[in-house]
Amino acid sequence: MGILKLYNTLSRRVEEFKPLNDNEVGIYTCGPTVYDYAHLGNLRTYIFEDILRRVLEYNGYKVKHVMNITDVGHLTSDADEGEDKVEASAKRAGRSAWEIAEFYTQAFFRDTERLNILRPHIVPKATEHIADQIALIKKLEEKGYTYRTSDGIYFDVSKFPDYGKLAGQSLEEKKAGARVEVNPEKRNPADFALWKFSPKDKKRQMEWDSPWGVGFPGWHIECSAMSTKYLGQPFDIHCGGVDHIYTHHPNEIAQSEAAEGVKMANFWMHGEFMVVEGRRMGKSEGNAYLLDDLIKRGYDPLAFRYLCLNTHYRIQLNFTWQALEGAQTALERLREHVRNARARGGDPAQGKIPPDVHRKFLEAINDDLNVPQALGVVWDFVRSHQDPSDKLAALFDFDRVFGLKLSEVRAEEPIEIPQEVRELVAQREAARKAKNFQEADALRVKITELGYEVIDTPQGPKLKKRR
Repeated sequence: MGILKLYNTLSRRVEEFKPLNDNEVGIYTCGPTVYDYAHLGNLRTYIFEDILRRVLEYNGYKVKHVMNITDVGHLTSDADEGEDKVEASAKRAGRSAWEIAEFYTQAFFRDTERLNILRPHIVPKATEHIADQIALIKKLEEKGYTYRTSDGIYFDVSKFPDYGKLAGQSLEEKKAGARVEVNPEKRNPADFALWKFSPKDKKRQMEWDSPWGVGFPGWHIECSAMSTKYLGQPFDIHCGGVDHIYTHHPNEIAQSEAAEGVKMANFWMHGEFMVVEGRRMGKSEGNAYLLDDLIKRGYDPLAFRYLCLNTHYRIQLNFTWQALEGAQTALERLREHVRNARARGGDPAQGKIPPDVHRKFLEAINDDLNVPQALGVVWDFVRSHQDPSDKLAALFDFDRVFGLKLSEVRAEEPIEIPQEVRELVAQREAARKAKNFQEADALRVKITELGYEVIDTPQGPKLKKRR
C-alpha cells in the first residue's frame, strides 16, 4: 500500500487520504435521477467514481460504496420550483411515475454494466426511505433550522454560518449572486425545500403523509438521510459531478451538519464536465449522446471508458468521434498485446511485474487518480518488455484499476469474412485516409449492421464477429 493523495474540494488542495476506520472506507456517490437515460457526460462521472473505488481497493482498502437512486423530489428547477422530473416524464410517456422510475433505473444499470462500472454495495431509493427523511426534517425542525411557507418546509441557511463553504462562497456572496427569487415567501434566496406540499388542485402519483401535510421530500434531503443511515457521520468520501458544488452538495452539508453537529464527510471529490466538439453538452445542442448511440455506430462501450481514462477526472473532457476512434484503436492494441502473449504461451500466474514498473504505476494512480499517467506506464512496459507471462501478469493486475476486461481477451481465432463486408472495410479505409470521417462512420455502421466489428490497428483494419 502506497500513500494515496486525493484532491479535496472542501480544502481546495490535494491531501493525503487516511480513512476514519483502519482499512475500511465509506463512499457515497450521488446517483441518477431516473426520469431519462444517462448521457455520456453523466456516465463519465460514474466512471471517475468507479476508478476511485478501484484505486482504493487496489491499495488494500475494504470499500463500502453507497449510491442513491433519485426517484422522487428532483424538480425541474434548482430553486425548488417546477414539476417533479419523474412525474413529468411519466406524463409525457403516458405511464405511471413508478414504472418510469423502474424503467430508467434498469436502463442506467444496463449502461454501467456495459462500461464495467462496479455496482455499488448499497443502492437505496428515495421512495423507500421516506420515513428516514421525515425523521431528519423533524430533527432540523426541533433545532430551529426550518420554517413553513405555503408550498413546503424550508431550511433557513442564515442559521447555518458555514453555508457555501464547499463552493468557497460566503452566504453574503451567495445572496449577491442570486437570481431574482420566484418564491417571495423564502427568507433567503439560497433557502431550499426539505418537504414540498402536494398541489391542492391535483393529486400527485408519488406523495406521502407527514407531520406537516401530504407531500413529498425535497431533492437534497434524501442524500443526507441515506448517507447517514448506511455510512454514519462523518464518513470518508462524498462524490459527484462539478455541477453539485454550488447547490446540491452545500445543501446536503447544511442539513447533515446542522442535524448531527459534526462534519458530514472528510473528502469531497468532483468529476469535471464533458463537452462535445468543444461545445456545451445538452439536449438543446443536439449532442447529448447516449451509450446506445456509440454502440449503434459500432463502437465498443469500453472504448468510451478508455477515452475517459485518458483525461484526468478534474480536467474537462472534449468528446469527438475522432477521439473515440483513437480510443477504440488504443484499446484494441492493448487487446492485441494480450492475444499475442497468450499465443506465445504466456501464463499470468507464472509472470512477475518488474518492481520499478509496479512502483511507477502505484505512484501514478495514488497521485490524485492520475490514470492517464498510469496508462503511459503500461504502454512503455508492453512496448519494451518481451516476456509474455510478465506482460500478462502486469496487464491483468493493472486492469483491476482500468476495468477494461483484459483478462477476458483470448487468443485470436480465424473467422470467415463475406466479400460484401470486405468491400465495405476497403471503402471505409479509403474514406479514413481521405479524412472523410463522416463517410467512414456511415460505412462502420453498415459493417456493424452486417454483424461485424471493425477495429483499427497499426497493421490496418481488423474484423471480428459481434457477439
